[in-house]
Amino acid sequence: AGPGLVEMYAGLQELGVANGEDLKETLTNCTEPLKAIEQFQTENGVLLPSLQSALPFLDLHGTPRLEFHQSVFDELREKLLERVSTIALEGKVEERYKKLEDLLEKSFSLVKMPSIQPVVMCVMKHLPKVPEKKLKLVMADKDLYKACAVEVKRQIWQDNQALFGDEVSPLLKQYILEKENILFSNDISVLHNFFSPSPKTRRQGEVVQKLTQMIGKNVKLYDMVLQFLRTLFLRTRNVHYCTLRAELLMSLHDLEIGEICNIDPCHKFTWCLDACIREKFVDNKRARELQGFLDGVKKGQEQVLGDLSMILCDPFAINTLALSTIRHLQDLVGQDTLPRESPDLLLLLRMLSLGQGAWDMIDSQVFKEPKMEVELITKFLPMLMSFVVDDHTFNVDQKLPSEEKGPIPYPSTIPEAFTKFLQENRIACEIGLYYILHITKQRNKNAFLRLLPALVETFSDLAFSDIFLHLLTGNLTLLGDEFALEEFCTSLFDGFFLTACSRKENVHRHVLRLLLHLHHKVAPAKLEALQKALEPTKQSGEAVKELYNQLTEKLELRKPSPAEVTETPSMELPLPTVPTPASR
Repeated sequence: AGPGLVEMYAGLQELGVANGEDLKETLTNCTEPLKAIEQFQTENGVLLPSLQSALPFLDLHGTPRLEFHQSVFDELREKLLERVSTIALEGKVEERYKKLEDLLEKSFSLVKMPSIQPVVMCVMKHLPKVPEKKLKLVMADKDLYKACAVEVKRQIWQDNQALFGDEVSPLLKQYILEKENILFSNDISVLHNFFSPSPKTRRQGEVVQKLTQMIGKNVKLYDMVLQFLRTLFLRTRNVHYCTLRAELLMSLHDLEIGEICNIDPCHKFTWCLDACIREKFVDNKRARELQGFLDGVKKGQEQVLGDLSMILCDPFAINTLALSTIRHLQDLVGQDTLPRESPDLLLLLRMLSLGQGAWDMIDSQVFKEPKMEVELITKFLPMLMSFVVDDHTFNVDQKLPSEEKGPIPYPSTIPEAFTKFLQENRIACEIGLYYILHITKQRNKNAFLRLLPALVETFSDLAFSDIFLHLLTGNLTLLGDEFALEEFCTSLFDGFFLTACSRKENVHRHVLRLLLHLHHKVAPAKLEALQKALEPTKQSGEAVKELYNQLTEKLELRKPSPAEVTETPSMELPLPTVPTPASR
């Protein structure tokens, strides 16, 4: 027997049960091997008197003794496993755990025997506190660690942050990758975008479910995961970690794990915000509730603002707050009310400001709400409202009978202050970008072309961020017919996208995604120029090259073959000519 096998069955001797080594010894030192084997079988077989007469009957049927013993063993093991699970639930707590601890003490030496291992693992699984010595032995053996239940692993992890980090790290990487795959997906649609899945659906994702199971009801492990997320958010500025922070808490909320939810100070705030995200709108009642939580942060507990800001920095929260802000501004236009007179709007800005300031707050460890710039409320938002008014005025003018002076043109200039706000103020920039998404979704080409130049330089290049470009490309599909016009394409591609393509690989990818979807709408000459401008360089990544190749293949397919160009013979019956739609 190899050293592994010897080690595997060594535990039997400790329990006074004969093993292969004993049989070997017996056979080596005896004069009559057959008698010795028979004696060994009798001593170590199933000691039931009634069985002795039945065994020869099995022999007559050609059933090997191994098969018989194996089936008895399997049956007994199942009974034992059931019994262990029952013991874990019955009697007084101390008594039941005492029984299990005794059983573990007796059986642990056999933990490496594949046939016995499930029993030992089952006993450990039901013990809320496995003895430290046993945990160390499990931890030191890769195979044992792999085989033990998550309940046992939790006990190992809670005192071994590095080991827990090794388990969690691949899941976090997978989560970020999944988010990025959605943002760069080739399916461009205004109906199904990054923000379409409901919070409940998102929480069913593989990573959130695995993390929830790994944490169980263990507060220490939950805190460790939050610490990992904070650290990674600080290191990378990647806002998807903020989404995971909220999703994890709400996943535990769904399972009613009070042990954790009741002590996370963000629980009720996140729960309320989750309902707003589901509706994609913050209504008055929930706005009051959210405000109550923010106003209720007591002196000495300001640190909770760091966690709340991370919850509000989740793109799904920002999306909901920004959409609600745009809706409020439109309502204010109809009510002749200024932004400063709307408490609901001011609360939305307060939450946007807290969310956008999350990184700075956690980095500086200075836990106080960021100061709101007065000009955002007194100048920038009224300017956005004036754009809404411009649209209303223009639409009314179009309907009036035209006088001699001819139709009034759409305003083409933008106030310099608007561009400056988008460059210097983060909240203004976020709201401005959402306003542009809003007019694009309304198919308002005039307003879109008017404001587009302001996007070339924005605060922290927000107009070239993946989330904005993902939403913009989706909304642009509604303006598909405009892509046939030279002026529109020049403004959009030359004036906006191509200004950043060479320095920002993600922009290059988003433009290619858009063209893959809309190439058949673009004027041929413009398409050719774009194809040249978007050719990957040596530095381009695989994703860009792959998208470019896909686009080139599609354009090749569109070129008519020489056979199609020659005139087809006319049919006998004159058919009305129907223009054929360009194939994709």
